Amino acid sequence: MCGIVAFYDPKINEKQAVIGKMMATIKHRGPSSDGYYTNDEVALGFRRLSIIDLRGGSQPIYNEDKTRAIIFNGEIYNFKPLREELIKAGHVFSTKADTEVLLHGYEEWGMDGLLKRVRGMFAFLIWDDNNKTLYGARDFFGIKPMYYSNQNGYLLVGSELKSFLEFPKFKRELNVEAVKPYLMNQYNDLEETFFKGVYRFPAGHWFEYKDGEMKTHQYWDAEYKENSLSFEETLKRINDDLKETVDLYRNADVKVGAFLSEGIDSSYLTTLLNPDDVFSVSFDDSTYDEASKAKALADINHWTFFSDKVDADEAMRDFPEMQYHMDEPDANPSIIPLWYLCKLARKHVTVALSGEGADELFAGYVNYGMHTHNDIIKVFTSELKKLPKKKQVKLAHKIKKMPNFPGKVHMYTNLAEPSEFYVGQSVIYDMDYPTIFTSKDANSILQPTYRNKLTVNGIYQKDFKKVKNIDNVKQMQYIDLHHFMLNDIEQKADKISMAHSLEVRVPYLDKKIAELANSIPTKYLVNRHDTKYALRKASEKVLPDEWAKRPKLGFPTPIKQWLKEPRFYKQVRSLFEEEFVNDIFDQKKIIKLLDDNYEGDGSHRRQIWAIYTFLVWYKLFFVDYENTVKKYQHVQPEVANLISQGKLL
Repeated sequence: MCGIVAFYDPKINEKQAVIGKMMATIKHRGPSSDGYYTNDEVALGFRRLSIIDLRGGSQPIYNEDKTRAIIFNGEIYNFKPLREELIKAGHVFSTKADTEVLLHGYEEWGMDGLLKRVRGMFAFLIWDDNNKTLYGARDFFGIKPMYYSNQNGYLLVGSELKSFLEFPKFKRELNVEAVKPYLMNQYNDLEETFFKGVYRFPAGHWFEYKDGEMKTHQYWDAEYKENSLSFEETLKRINDDLKETVDLYRNADVKVGAFLSEGIDSSYLTTLLNPDDVFSVSFDDSTYDEASKAKALADINHWTFFSDKVDADEAMRDFPEMQYHMDEPDANPSIIPLWYLCKLARKHVTVALSGEGADELFAGYVNYGMHTHNDIIKVFTSELKKLPKKKQVKLAHKIKKMPNFPGKVHMYTNLAEPSEFYVGQSVIYDMDYPTIFTSKDANSILQPTYRNKLTVNGIYQKDFKKVKNIDNVKQMQYIDLHHFMLNDIEQKADKISMAHSLEVRVPYLDKKIAELANSIPTKYLVNRHDTKYALRKASEKVLPDEWAKRPKLGFPTPIKQWLKEPRFYKQVRSLFEEEFVNDIFDQKKIIKLLDDNYEGDGSHRRQIWAIYTFLVWYKLFFVDYENTVKKYQHVQPEVANLISQGKLL
């Protein structure tokens, strides 16, 4: 795993010095080594974390006549057979690294042909000096980040936004339009980032940039066409394909471990991997303890179990550093346990498998139709769903207008078109997990400059149009895959793990697994028995029955309890009271919201945490940026210790 950064600007003469400063901001992504390539037009910079071909895989890597150079962040899991195919075609390899397969693959098959063949997670850049063109691509799901800024005659591309801030012509300016969508979602769901003029390059796309013009091409997207497999055949395919994928993902020249919680997603993968070492974290509050169940499974399978408890004071102290590494504010509380899980794992391994993606691909969220515990309502709703689609929608509109009754939300959301109501994970129905901000409430606490008409559901409409002719559950899965998964879950998994120079691999987000999952009939995924039903039943082939039936927890974090603690309440209030805050928020309103939460039942915790997270991030990048760089631009102590011991090449 590595970090990449590049710029195109013929007018900059000291390219080596500029790219060096940009590379320094992401040295945590690659503490093993660095490298760069420059010419009159372009500069490519690379930081390396050695995983495969430890001594020979340094980048940039060149083709035989050195007219083409590549920098690459990620892993190509099927690179070995592709390498053999390219050698037979006459290409000469100078390394054993998967990176070189991409370079020669581009030469042999072109960008489209290459990207149709690979399985993996990646963001890479190729400079072709023959046609003076920069090419780049981001993986199928956006597991690896890639940002770009194409303005004022220059192009910036890289793994992390913070590297752009060192480019001499870049102006650090807040994208005011992003603040409100962030408050509604807990993450920025726009294509443009919190930095004005900087965008996320879309997943499943590649680009070509020449003479100041950037052309973008899509090479992959999720497609949903149900297969004809029986339920038992489906379970066998899930288990067989996951086993093959996990076997592929264990390939490394370093030690591979696994994250293990008490849930099915990680338990299933870890059992298939059967690693030496597994890792888990918990909180002092026993309500939020996943480690004990994880240890029980580890003991059954004779894995070495490493665990740690998250200390609340330590977490609140380290929280700004977490947001620095995120690049954009992200108020998902699971960032906190993930930070300490990665810190723990990095002391023992360089690579860890994790269970992200299972809920989006195998329909694990309660919002997909399992958000009631009333069996009568479930059965009644299932009968209504046998009506023609137009009658279902018409009935849903009538139900929406009725007074509240038990199961109303369940009935309405199962009959109506998702494009009318779905707001992703900003609300979870019938659970003790309050919404973040509605559009109206977000506008009410923002200063006029930051208000707009955007809504969560409105942002989704472009993607809903792409899947309007498939069933409701798969429509919602598509939305979550392209929003919550892409812009929240994958971002925190990459940024937090790479802050600790740890590579996290996510087998559920493999192209082969996705294509299987997307073809499974919805009735096998979500039904009156459970969510993620087919995956649960498939896991019974390798997991004890108790684990296969565990409900989803998703790294619960005791934010509610923390915000009721006097010392943390004072810490948050102190930030809310700072002078710069009133430039963005109605300061009196957000302080009152905080006070009401502290004195009341804690039901405003998600709103408070979203505001607090944004202010922490804003202060880091806009109020006190020079001190931020001095404080956080380093590799983590546990990684520095490994380097000093000669254990990290």
